[in-house]
Amino acid sequence: MAAISLQTETMAEEVKLFGTWASVFSRRIEVALKLKGVQFEYIEENLSNKSPALLKYNPVHKKIPVLVHNGKPVAESLVILEYIDETWKHNPILPTDPYEKAMARFWAKYIDDKLLPAAIKVAMSKGEEQKGVIEEIQKQLKTLESELKEKKFFGGESLGFVDIAANTIVWLVVAQEALGMEILTEEKFPVLHGWYQRLVDDAVFKECMPPREQHLSFVKVRFGSSTPSK
Repeated sequence: MAAISLQTETMAEEVKLFGTWASVFSRRIEVALKLKGVQFEYIEENLSNKSPALLKYNPVHKKIPVLVHNGKPVAESLVILEYIDETWKHNPILPTDPYEKAMARFWAKYIDDKLLPAAIKVAMSKGEEQKGVIEEIQKQLKTLESELKEKKFFGGESLGFVDIAANTIVWLVVAQEALGMEILTEEKFPVLHGWYQRLVDDAVFKECMPPREQHLSFVKVRFGSSTPSK
């Protein structure tokens, strides 16, 4: 009887993700759901013409991503990641130790508060300003490299909360290639570069990333005019 009840509950479960393909935040949620083996419906949003459903489920910020689980919406990517981990407890992405969990939250917030704004700024800047922003972002990357140390991933031997949040670095590498900059190189950041390679080679992570040519083209179109002329 218990098995039948569990099966019925699983069949009744409904998971939807509102996102957009070029968003680091949307892709974080896709990675977490696929690591957990959770079936979900993905709804691609046009951010210049947001759907009534998105505005209904996220009336406060009116942004993606939004996870809707059995009719209940959850917004903000790091909040959604924690919700996913607490709801589907297999294949955990957060540590169980309270201190290690707190540190994972700290570094994920560091990435969103420090690294991400600098990455956007460097793509939109030019000339001397761009050089200064590159120096700033490289200091942040060096801080992350010091935290990674000799670990395979930030979470240890497998993808975890911080690794998923750090998908921002994948977008940064695409931007540096598309815009002809040198920010994260193997020579300057051997440890972080090795982590990056393991991340993009991971089967689940790779499945959730946009096609590289499409991604490069998007960055060139959006930010190409900001690069200094040679």
